[in-house]
Amino acid sequence: MSQADAAAPLPSPLDSSPQSSGAESSATDVRPGSGQVSPLKSILKTSLPAVVDLSSQTIMWTVESILIGRLSAAAFAGVGMALQVVVAMLTLLLTFIVGASLIINRSLGADDKYEANHIFAQTMMLGICMAIVLGFFWFFGATNLFKLIKEGGMAAERAGVTYLRTLAVFAPFFVTNFIALGVVRSVGDTKYSMIINVGINLLNLALAPLLIFGHFGLPRLEVQGAALAAGIAHTCGFCATLYLLRSRKSVLLLSFRELSQPNWQTFRRLFKTGLPTTIEQLVWAFGQLVVTSYVALLGVVVLAAHQVFMRIQAVLSMVYMGFGMSAMTLMGKNLGAAKRRLAERTAEISGWVIYAFVMIVVALLAIFSRPILQVFSTDADVIRVGAFGLYFFALAQVPKAVNHVLMGNLRGAGDLQWLMWLSVAGVFVFHIGLNWAVVFLFKWPIVWTLVGVWLVHMLDETARLAANYWRFRRGKWKYQTV
Repeated sequence: MSQADAAAPLPSPLDSSPQSSGAESSATDVRPGSGQVSPLKSILKTSLPAVVDLSSQTIMWTVESILIGRLSAAAFAGVGMALQVVVAMLTLLLTFIVGASLIINRSLGADDKYEANHIFAQTMMLGICMAIVLGFFWFFGATNLFKLIKEGGMAAERAGVTYLRTLAVFAPFFVTNFIALGVVRSVGDTKYSMIINVGINLLNLALAPLLIFGHFGLPRLEVQGAALAAGIAHTCGFCATLYLLRSRKSVLLLSFRELSQPNWQTFRRLFKTGLPTTIEQLVWAFGQLVVTSYVALLGVVVLAAHQVFMRIQAVLSMVYMGFGMSAMTLMGKNLGAAKRRLAERTAEISGWVIYAFVMIVVALLAIFSRPILQVFSTDADVIRVGAFGLYFFALAQVPKAVNHVLMGNLRGAGDLQWLMWLSVAGVFVFHIGLNWAVVFLFKWPIVWTLVGVWLVHMLDETARLAANYWRFRRGKWKYQTV
């Protein structure tokens, strides 16, 4: 125990618990000169690279969509559907990423690197198996998958099948790297995950136009070229990640011996820990799909304005996710080190940081509403409807941003069942139930119906924020095990 830990004050009555022990007294001395890193500095050091990292992928997908859109509407639709299939199936892998990250962060906080590396190697073993399975499924099942979707016509189906089958060849590298980088990012090595992921997306950005349109003497491969560019870039990223994990520069070391020795008890632990988050994300994605289907019935203009909001939301969500991931990482490590007061103070500071950020976002959205909309659409009606609705969209960002970080803190503490059931309740009560009433029952004017959809979104985020805050203030998360 350090001198700083020995000098820590006794627990307050608010922190008393039958499970509390002398470990609580080591929880926290974050006063200047105590030797502790500033919570604010830790938050920014972890979250800002994660924001750049995650945003780069969203930007790359947007650029790829623009390039493919120049080929044909069918190619655009087909590749869009193929990406939905890929993203939906990658969501299933959150079970391994989240489960591993929570356990590893606790182990690192307790300075048990052997256990951390063991969990990581077992996660990668499962990841490699899943990558091979998904590769075979995408390649041999692509045609049947697109027959089930039944949208976009034969040309779109051919484009989607071509894209998915080409990407399937690279799946063992692409999917394995997705899992490895996800864990590296979630345990706080965001600088390295940022460098690798930005490198992947820059290489993809350079290769995509060359292979899609056949510049500089290369063959014009169109949709297949887009998939080849993504596959090559992610395979190079896999090599970079493997080098990182064997170089001892990361906090994690990939042990080939551990990688070759399956441990069924560890597998069960990973599934048990990560499965609630996977269910949470799948239910959330289903809710968003239902809401989009409601809005589509309101007409093309309203749907286009809604899709613009969703694209803006996708970029902002990457920022919120970066801060939420930082909160999850720091919470897990602090609790692993039994520094419960430091965990609580860091959680509170992370909330204020994201609140300050989102207030700037709200101001920019309100002031520059029309220029922002014109980036996505030149249609006068879409801009008119969108400019009115954007003010309400902006207000919805406040509870959404703060709730992302609060959820990150609770997730880092291992309170996963609570987050899963709260998300399920929010999707069915607000996104599916109340939005149905707004669209079909209330008979509002079209523009106000779109506003109503985003007001329901704000109401859902506000209700879940209040529930999560109540859960956080109760303090039971301090004694969760993972």
